[in-house]
Amino acid sequence: MKRNDAAEFTAFVRDTGTQLHRAALLLTGDHHLAEDLTQATYAKVFAAWRRVSATDSPLAYARTTLLNTFLSHRRLRRNTEQPSDQVIVLEEAGPRHDPTTALDLLDALRTLAPLDRAVVVLRYWEDRSVADTAVDLGLTETAVRTRAKRALERLRPLLTERTTS
Repeated sequence: MKRNDAAEFTAFVRDTGTQLHRAALLLTGDHHLAEDLTQATYAKVFAAWRRVSATDSPLAYARTTLLNTFLSHRRLRRNTEQPSDQVIVLEEAGPRHDPTTALDLLDALRTLAPLDRAVVVLRYWEDRSVADTAVDLGLTETAVRTRAKRALERLRPLLTERTTS
């Protein structure tokens, strides 16, 4: 990889790291797994960086890679990664939210099947269109709407119950 490519990739990670990590956290519901998922995603993006950087939206490629890595990991139910002594710290951006609300949301999301969780995260957290979500997940638009509707129906009572207690 050329020096310019490495610098460009580093800037890409710096600009998108928080956003991808938050999406990974919502998908996995676990900080450690979210860090692993984010790191695996960036490793895959790095391996294809020349091709990825030439696309219209490297972030869209990274999001798709994040989703596919998450769904693949859930299907395989195993982890072959080895721990490392290097730590990368991502800066937090944006306003702070009530931590108990975030924990309630993560707990509620954990009750959903991985594909339903991916639909909810893409549609409502990432604010993606039905069409984009369908393409990213390899589903029809009707399937995305149906899964989103059913997932929200399962989430509402859980979140209402937690906020009223």
